[in-house]
Amino acid sequence: QAQLVESGGGLVQPGGSLRLSCAASGRTFGFNHLGWFRQAPGKEREFVTTINWRAGSTYYADSVRGRFTISRDNAKNSVYLQMNSLKPEDTAVYYCAASRYLSGSYRSIEYYNYWGQGTQVTVSS
Repeated sequence: QAQLVESGGGLVQPGGSLRLSCAASGRTFGFNHLGWFRQAPGKEREFVTTINWRAGSTYYADSVRGRFTISRDNAKNSVYLQMNSLKPEDTAVYYCAASRYLSGSYRSIEYYNYWGQGTQVTVSS
C-alpha cells in the first residue's frame, strides 16, 4: 500500500498564488503517474494535471494550463502543484492521486489507485 498526504491549501485572494505539496509513503515503487484532481461543492471531481513519474512529462486541463505547474521530486517521493493567477472558480478541495497502471486515461479517476485526503483551496476577496 501507499499513502498520500497533501498540504499547502488555504485562503488566497484572486490573482494570488499557492503551492500544494503531496508526499507519498509506503510502497511508492512502481508509480507511473502522480496527479492532482479537484472537487468543488456540488460538482464532480475533475482532472487538473498529472506528471509521468519517470519521464517527467506533464498534462494539464485546459482550465489551468498556463497558470498551474506540476513538478516532482523523486528523491523525496513528492509532487507539487504551483498555482498562479488563481480565480474564484479554482476554489475546491484538491486531491493528490497516484497510479501504478501502465495504460489507461490519465484524466480518469479510475486510472488512479491511491488518493490523498484532500486539501481545501479557497480563492476569495
